[in-house]
Amino acid sequence: MNSIIRFLILFLCVSGLAFEASAQGYKIAVKVKGLPHDTTCYLAYHFGDKQYLKDTAKVDAKGVFTFSGSKPLDGGIYMVVLPGKRYFEFIVSEQNFSLETDTADYTKNMKVKGSTENTIFFDYLRYITPRGMKVDSLSRLFTRSKEDSAKGRFLSKEDSTNITKQIEVLNKEVMTYRENVIKNNPGTFVATLFKSMIVPQPSKEEEEAAKAKGDSTFNVFKYRFYKGHFWDNINFSDGRLVHSPIYHQKIKEYFTNLVVPHVDSINKEADMLVKKAKADSNIFKYTVWWITTHYETSQLMGTDAVYVHMVKKYYATKQAYWVDTATLRKIVDRANLLDPLLIGKKAPQLVLSDSLGKYWALHSVKAKYTIAYFWDPNCGHCQKETPKLYDVYLKLKDQGVAVFAVDIDRDKKKWIEYINKNKLNWINVYDPNYYVSFKQLYDIYSTPVIYILNEKKEIIAKRVGVEQVTEIIENSIKAEKLKSK
Repeated sequence: MNSIIRFLILFLCVSGLAFEASAQGYKIAVKVKGLPHDTTCYLAYHFGDKQYLKDTAKVDAKGVFTFSGSKPLDGGIYMVVLPGKRYFEFIVSEQNFSLETDTADYTKNMKVKGSTENTIFFDYLRYITPRGMKVDSLSRLFTRSKEDSAKGRFLSKEDSTNITKQIEVLNKEVMTYRENVIKNNPGTFVATLFKSMIVPQPSKEEEEAAKAKGDSTFNVFKYRFYKGHFWDNINFSDGRLVHSPIYHQKIKEYFTNLVVPHVDSINKEADMLVKKAKADSNIFKYTVWWITTHYETSQLMGTDAVYVHMVKKYYATKQAYWVDTATLRKIVDRANLLDPLLIGKKAPQLVLSDSLGKYWALHSVKAKYTIAYFWDPNCGHCQKETPKLYDVYLKLKDQGVAVFAVDIDRDKKKWIEYINKNKLNWINVYDPNYYVSFKQLYDIYSTPVIYILNEKKEIIAKRVGVEQVTEIIENSIKAEKLKSK
């Protein structure tokens, strides 16, 4: 199956079904011509961007395998997985139906009994398959033309225009087909699915008015319109959407490509989306969970503040109904640990001893910028990074930069040996009496870790690499100069 067909079919298979199921449970009989007797087959389902196993069945003497259970299946896009990782997808709406096909072409040869939804679904797949192949073939002509251009052969303007028009015609045909399904099958899942795939478009008058104001204005208009209408065709009352890739794809695109990557903007958009998602408990659950976990693990510095915001607003207030008490406590504890360490907050105080027994307070360090450096002389990575950071310090110290280097290992002998060997002439301190839990106070679970503080000892950057320190401090200095003008 080529990539365009796979894409089109995947894009089709993007919504779960959450119809209220009957008390009789489910029974789905499947026959795939060519499968040997006793072959084990699997039933799997979509949840967000992942797939999970639901049931297994063996092929009987008649070539049929049946998935059944006393509890109804959640509606959604399911998969029959065959030996060799082959599979085909179908819709669970009705709880009792049959599918029959063969390995030569699952879609083309599919026969459906007892399921209106799957009849519509496979009719559509049969419709788009040849058109997808045609689009794929036309698209390859553009790829080939790029390769030929390197040899001095170019695709003519006329041919290029003709190819583009053919693709546009095929896309329009598919869109028209979907519109007819929506019109002729109201209330079906497939109609709901197709509607969710519609990208809202501005009126011609709006578009022409924006174009008349110049390219930059038009680009801003397009962005604002797309973002402003991004959720128009998503039915937030339909929890089946979480049992499909579509809601995951939408939420990921929105926060990755459309939301300004600033904590205040992200939090505002998160609350907006959660408010919409409250229309259905499953949509609410997935929305809160995705935003929280996404920003907990985000590589974008400072966005752990979004994690803290989500936990405080939705978990600590016991709205996260799906989380057990023990897990909830861990989530809230994690947010409480991170809260004092967010960008813009004053770094927790540290009062530690140097090798001679003199105590130094982090907040008392006189410097425009202070690098709080947590390290361990026995750590191999620290042994490589510490000399690099010292070189950075030597270049920046005349600009008011100090280093508050904290040994978290507390092996005084090895610590002093390393300091002397590498001539680390900055503030070197440790905790000889084990008073400080660096893991709890500064979230230190591996080394080295760098926090950069301004003159007020507010955190301006954290968990950055040595190679980023100079740029961060120099950019901060420039910003301060601009403010003072």
